[in-house]
Amino acid sequence: MLTAAGERFAATAVLPPEHGPGLVLLQEIFGVGEFLLEKAEALAREGYVVLCPDLFWRIEPNIVLGHDEEGLAQAFSYAQRFGELDPALTAGDLLASLAHLRTLPEVAGPTGVMGYCLGGRLAYEVAVAGDPDCCVSYYGSGVAGRLGDADRLDCATIFHFGGNDPFIPPSDAEAVVAAFADRPDVEVHIHEGAGHAFENSFAPAFSDPTAAARSWPLTLDFLRRWRAGAEAGRPPAL
Repeated sequence: MLTAAGERFAATAVLPPEHGPGLVLLQEIFGVGEFLLEKAEALAREGYVVLCPDLFWRIEPNIVLGHDEEGLAQAFSYAQRFGELDPALTAGDLLASLAHLRTLPEVAGPTGVMGYCLGGRLAYEVAVAGDPDCCVSYYGSGVAGRLGDADRLDCATIFHFGGNDPFIPPSDAEAVVAAFADRPDVEVHIHEGAGHAFENSFAPAFSDPTAAARSWPLTLDFLRRWRAGAEAGRPPAL
């Protein structure tokens, strides 16, 4: 359990075989469900300590929604209600998650934040409001609207967008590219032909195995370079 603003909420930790760097993994609008936990397990196999906080707990704890039409409608409803919460409270939950990760005895080395969809935007917000050592943002709806904070991003970051995302216009993804064009420690990948949530193999309406096969190795390579740079006391060679 984590504590933020004097209240406690749940998070799921997924551990590697040995001690390693830490990652806060932030959920899609479907909750901490099968997709997010599969990604947490995959990251743990790569040697990362992963913490998945329950972001919807202030609305209803432990929400896990299906990837069918009914689940998607519910997910949009929860996402809207989440957006109506006090931003100071939700930011506090995110920063408390990063702080808690750093207390875990299994964490050895730097700590970062990573997220998908809603979590992709929140990962960026943690990176500009807090002090993670890296940020991984997948198709973060709303990132382009928060580029006024781009100069506050002071950690190595990788962004992924789908070139045909119906929820994120191509102009938004291109705005992210332009905002960080002079940053050698920031990568922005726009995957041609991919829509939203293309890495989620549990969501038939969104899954794009071809795009996922391109994006996941890029993320793992980014994280390996980030980890190697941190261990050598220098920024990653992006």
